[in-house]
Amino acid sequence: MTTEKRQTLNADKRKVIADVFQSHFEDNSKYKKQHTDAITNYNLMREQAKVKMNDLVRFHQPQEDVDTIRRMIGKYNDSGGDLHHDNCFYVQSDTPRMDKDYNGNPKQVYDEVQVKFDADCNFLTSYYRDELKAKGIDADYDVRVDHSGKDRNPTYYKAETNVRNYLGFGGRNDESGNKLYHKDEWENDFKIWVIGTSYCHSRQFQTKDYEWFNKFKSAQENVIMAHQNLFAYVERKMEKLRMGLKSYRYFDQAKELADKLGVVLNESVLNESSSMALSIYSPTNLADLLTDEVEQTREEKIAIAKQLLREQQSVN
Repeated sequence: MTTEKRQTLNADKRKVIADVFQSHFEDNSKYKKQHTDAITNYNLMREQAKVKMNDLVRFHQPQEDVDTIRRMIGKYNDSGGDLHHDNCFYVQSDTPRMDKDYNGNPKQVYDEVQVKFDADCNFLTSYYRDELKAKGIDADYDVRVDHSGKDRNPTYYKAETNVRNYLGFGGRNDESGNKLYHKDEWENDFKIWVIGTSYCHSRQFQTKDYEWFNKFKSAQENVIMAHQNLFAYVERKMEKLRMGLKSYRYFDQAKELADKLGVVLNESVLNESSSMALSIYSPTNLADLLTDEVEQTREEKIAIAKQLLREQQSVN
């Protein structure tokens, strides 16, 4: 009777196993749903905000006034006036509240909120977290550090560069200039012609819907917060898991733990070649591999394989 040889673990195999556990912790977490819901809610409010903002701007700056200035610019060039195609607006309450100035004297104040339809890198990193992770890019690089003033290591800056380049905030390798990055999509998604310069804060649009626009701004912030909460929840579990995996010498020990937690873990996940075979069987990813102008990196290929393996395991 032969004894089946036990699969020995090393650092790389422990990392692969840890990734499987992490995916399980995320996918079965209420924080994952909260992150998805936050994005969905923001998307819905964004579409409403476009309509409300267009109505608000055109109320204060009628289209006929914009057309008049455009004709004046056509006739007198820069002396004809200022028009700007804007995606940034300051919305102001239409009812003042009493406050005090620097000398303690009472004064009327109008609350205001900045509403932007483009997006910074921080927000887009949270918004496209799943997409970035599927590409093998560390979308959690920034929420992983404590920002207490400690020096960040080279891994942080490498991940930051990868994220920024992918989203369109960093270096661009597209020689044709035709590639549309996420940054570009958001900048050009919604713009309104406004009377004035490009300086967003040079104009405030008063409205009775101020509180609604304030909630819209909060909806954007909630996407980032949900991302932070999701990472914090999973990372607390992963810290304990990684410590435990270090003490495991064999795969069957990790398998026993996985079974107790309801995590689908098969020995084939340790075989990179079998994982890559799964990616070839996917028409979508096979098409990507055949049409990509730039050869995928080893990390991208492994990330695709892991995702496909998780999908197959969820079906089984």
